Amino acid sequence: MALVLHSSANKNAYKALIVAEYTGAKVELAKDFQMGVTNKTPEFLKMNPIGKIPVLETPDGPLFESNAIARYVARLTPDCPLYGSSLIDYGRIEQWIDFSASEIDVHIAGWLYPRHGFRLYLPPAEKAAIANLKRGLGALNTYLASRTYLVGEGVTLADIIMVCNLGFGFKYILNKSFTLEFPHVERYFWTLINQPNFKKVWGDLEQAESVPPVASKKSKEAKKEAANPKEVDDEEEAPKPKAKNPLDLLPPSTMILDDWKRLYSNTKNNFREVAVKGFWDMFDPEGYSLWFCDYKYNDENNVSFVTMNKVGGFLQRMDLCRKYAFGKMLIIGSEPPFKVKGLWLFRGKEIPRFVLDECYDMELYEWTKVDINDEAQKERVSQMIEDAEPFEGETLLDAKCFK
Repeated sequence: MALVLHSSANKNAYKALIVAEYTGAKVELAKDFQMGVTNKTPEFLKMNPIGKIPVLETPDGPLFESNAIARYVARLTPDCPLYGSSLIDYGRIEQWIDFSASEIDVHIAGWLYPRHGFRLYLPPAEKAAIANLKRGLGALNTYLASRTYLVGEGVTLADIIMVCNLGFGFKYILNKSFTLEFPHVERYFWTLINQPNFKKVWGDLEQAESVPPVASKKSKEAKKEAANPKEVDDEEEAPKPKAKNPLDLLPPSTMILDDWKRLYSNTKNNFREVAVKGFWDMFDPEGYSLWFCDYKYNDENNVSFVTMNKVGGFLQRMDLCRKYAFGKMLIIGSEPPFKVKGLWLFRGKEIPRFVLDECYDMELYEWTKVDINDEAQKERVSQMIEDAEPFEGETLLDAKCFK
């Protein structure tokens, strides 16, 4: 007889269901389960007084907490290979289960739930969640550089729980421009999520295309009213014309950004005399502004390729403003920790609001507006444009351009 798992279909329920696929245990989701209804009934609250899901009915009584349920299902099979083949394997499996919960899952939720209106949205809290998630994914990425699985040479319980937690993020908020920074995590995730036993439970997972916007008060009220919808007209409202970007409404500038980008790209010799001089000849302080940026967490930049991937991911996510911006990002130093500094040219006299709102990396940097009347600052701009080396007395590890 199958064990009944009381839950909606979600990543926490999927942990036990995937374990069952590997071990042959019989586990099935409860029929007609309704979140917000079934889990508030007296019968459910006897199994879990908090009303959280999932809950597994066993011959010895109910069991809740998804990782505990997955462990229980795994142990139903004697000598279960999902727990490794030695004591150290077992310890490492438990290690990565804990890591997945405390360094990955909690920070994905801390980023996603406020944006969906399930928690209070606070920008500093979101910034901390993203930074902590990047730290966890960075560590995981480094570990997976030479490995296919977390422990040993095959799927273990650690992989099942890690991939389910990652799957939640990949599906709802971790878009390609974010995960690009962690190529080994990407390889690991897509390899496992497409294994038959995973795919049977998850189906075809599609990665989020963008970070969801912060839920407005109106959208939150709409969710509350969904149970008692008001009458609406049968006819669909005609689509409204797309609003113009505020930067397109600024007065014309004498600086043509595409002309500058073309000059930068085509100058191969005498760069200072041609491209840099051309930049200052073109620059219009009434129509554009220059900004220095300094990464706030340089002490964490201890691995060169991870640091370069981090900057590359930032530039990918800045694609939303390519029409209005030009940027240079320098990775500085011959030994860790490496420093990340940048120079950005933006349309308008301030950093565009939509960039600050939509590119979360912006909060990971300190931004300082360039005073073009200060010759020292102008010279620093020139050096950053031409990738001058040494820069401020240090070696350049890499230089990236956004154009």
